[in-house]
Amino acid sequence: MIDDKKVLAIIPARGGSKGLPQKNIKLLCGKPLITWTIEKALKSLCIDELLVSTDSQEIADIAIKAGATVPFLRPDELATDTAPTIDVVKHVLNFYREKKSKSFDYVILLEPTSPLREDTDIDNMLFKINKEAELFDSIISLGEVDEHPSIIKKIAGENIEPFCAELQLTTRRQDNQPAFFPYGVAYIVKTKALLEEHSFYTQRCTYYLIKRYQNYEIDDIYDFLAIENIMRYEWGVK
Repeated sequence: MIDDKKVLAIIPARGGSKGLPQKNIKLLCGKPLITWTIEKALKSLCIDELLVSTDSQEIADIAIKAGATVPFLRPDELATDTAPTIDVVKHVLNFYREKKSKSFDYVILLEPTSPLREDTDIDNMLFKINKEAELFDSIISLGEVDEHPSIIKKIAGENIEPFCAELQLTTRRQDNQPAFFPYGVAYIVKTKALLEEHSFYTQRCTYYLIKRYQNYEIDDIYDFLAIENIMRYEWGVK
């Protein structure tokens, strides 16, 4: 809770994954991937409820052991490759409203594929959005990217062309206007705004800058190996 406002954190974790099979429970530096996210969420001083939404009993068992709540298995229609995350979040909110008679002022989305969170990131984001609640309805974690859009290419037949032709091509990276990517450290939104706009990217959305080493999320084995070595280097884990 923050200033009498209730906070719900949701970790979405499907059983299926094409890029890296069973990635949500693959051992990362000795722990299932999802456990890293659960442990960081449990360190928050503001989260009232922490729920894992999954269609997998194996993931559910691991999540419960790590300290999360898993009161149901996600229905099949919300466990496909194309199921929108926003629908998964609404399903959780409906569960709390209909089964528990509970409502929340803020919803946090924590993606297990972005495990490089610092202990205070979640609460710092909550403090910022709550302090600026009159100006903003959501906050997204951003990391500055090295692969600037002005240099990215597309293939046209046998030729290469600028992917964003409208951007000025500079010869030095530092001459570019900084560009940012929404790495999944956390997405936080007022519940009312989420239900009205059906997005974590509300019209009034602010940002939280993460550190360079956090600019990774796991889609395939190469991301996994990179994050594993970053954890060893930055956090001293084995």
